[in-house]
Amino acid sequence: MAAAAVSEAWPELELAERERRRELLLTGPGLEERVRAAGGQLPPRLFTLPLLHYLEVSGCGSLRAPGPGLAQGLPQLHSLVLRRNALGPGLSPELGPLPALRVLDLSGNALEALPPGQGLGPAEPPGLPQLQSLNLSGNRLRELPADLARCAPRLQSLNLTGNCLDSFPAELFRPGALPLLSELAAADNCLRELSPDIAHLASLKTLDLSNNQLSEIPAELADCPKLKEINFRGNKLRDKRLEKMVSGCQTRSILEYLRVGGRGGGKGKGRAEGSEKEDGRKKRRERKQRREGGDGEEQDVGDAGRLLLRVLHVSENPAPLTVRVSPEVRDVRPYIVGAVVRGMDLQPGNALKRFLTSQTKLHEDLCEKRTAATLATHELRAVKGPLLYCARPPQDLKIVPLGRKEAKVKELVRQLQLEAEEQRKQKKRQSVSGLHRYLHLLDGNENYPCLVDADGDVISFPPITNSEKTKVKKTTSDLFLEVTSATSLQICKDVMDALILKMAEMNKYTLENKEEGSLSDTEADAVSGQLSDPRTNASAGKDGPSPLVVEQVRVVDLEGSLKLRGR
Repeated sequence: MAAAAVSEAWPELELAERERRRELLLTGPGLEERVRAAGGQLPPRLFTLPLLHYLEVSGCGSLRAPGPGLAQGLPQLHSLVLRRNALGPGLSPELGPLPALRVLDLSGNALEALPPGQGLGPAEPPGLPQLQSLNLSGNRLRELPADLARCAPRLQSLNLTGNCLDSFPAELFRPGALPLLSELAAADNCLRELSPDIAHLASLKTLDLSNNQLSEIPAELADCPKLKEINFRGNKLRDKRLEKMVSGCQTRSILEYLRVGGRGGGKGKGRAEGSEKEDGRKKRRERKQRREGGDGEEQDVGDAGRLLLRVLHVSENPAPLTVRVSPEVRDVRPYIVGAVVRGMDLQPGNALKRFLTSQTKLHEDLCEKRTAATLATHELRAVKGPLLYCARPPQDLKIVPLGRKEAKVKELVRQLQLEAEEQRKQKKRQSVSGLHRYLHLLDGNENYPCLVDADGDVISFPPITNSEKTKVKKTTSDLFLEVTSATSLQICKDVMDALILKMAEMNKYTLENKEEGSLSDTEADAVSGQLSDPRTNASAGKDGPSPLVVEQVRVVDLEGSLKLRGR
């Protein structure tokens, strides 16, 4: 009788066990009552599904603790998403060890502390040895566990935004503690001091400490070799010149100011000697060249990019495309970057097919099957700006998906779910293909992210699809590119850089090899009636092939304040 009662209360578990599922989402109106009946914990039967790779339980106000047995029962878990629940004040028992876990999202709970035995896992041996992304934002944490770096030594992204932290543990910044950490976000806390030892984060690329109580920025911050983006806005700095620079988010200027001995760091080791300044400039130029040229194996791609790319900055473009970002995306998919690329030649031979294949490869590799980021490309002529990046209830959204008829997003997702089930049954396998693979990335979201043009049409629905309205064709020469992510701004930038370099390589190959190719009648008509843009021309001129022109896209909030410029 007891087993039958459990099956009746948790039919999802019985289905997952029968079909040997690797992904499981628990959500819906009845979840809160069932969890309350289970004592505020997840049912023990859940931890008898050892094949699970992805588990999400979100938006359940009665879930106070995961419950015992998770670490022992789910050894292959790669992603654990427990956001917007009521976990806290600690985690009892602690989560780890989870040897395969790569993504852990505990955002939007009621966690106050994560002490040994009530935290993420043991430090010796590491409880989360493969963890790459940890999201603890939107909790009530007063301090971080001192052994966090030992528990998760391969951490790459750490989000602590919106807690009550007044300091970082010294162990976090000890030499070699977190050699892979590239993104650290701790905005909207109570931080009073930033240790000079932050310079030991050798891989740090993005640092957001906005809206804290910092009075100084250590000069040693300029010694972080890969740092590209910092945000200290909303702090009352003693150095008023530095505070003015911070308000303008001039990362390069801020780091140079600290590097040459500005008063931003008090006792920092500023380097004001002319020769040392020149050394710093030389190193930055070398790092920039390495970024543009790739890391060794992609050197040819970098050469193509340097030869056939010209960047048009916002200051050089009187009317840049603008993306306005609505605040509600913060809880759904907060990061977006954009760029306009002019002069792409997709008409000859298989150029368009190669372009689309390169996007698929980026989604599989750098975007980690769209779990880290999603890119979309659009026919620029069909894009009506300014654009709005927002989040809305699925029943309020309509889109004409690529290759499909117009549908409400809620109906589209339901149809894709049905197709996925049918695909599983027909092919008698656990996994699915196509768009169906990405449906779980929407699980637990009350609102879905979308990009809306000036006509009110949804042109992009990340991470699922974009619109037929802006579909890229053989005749397309000017494109709008967008990359979005739920986890990291830096991954958006990395994907955008990789895509633009790939486009430069492809365009160079196409122009040099002069592929033959025929167009359909419709496409030929479009070409004959196409007006060339005076800023670019993809065809070879008297002096050889013209470069691709990359235009920066302004990303602003609804009040028009600059959030960032696209690549």
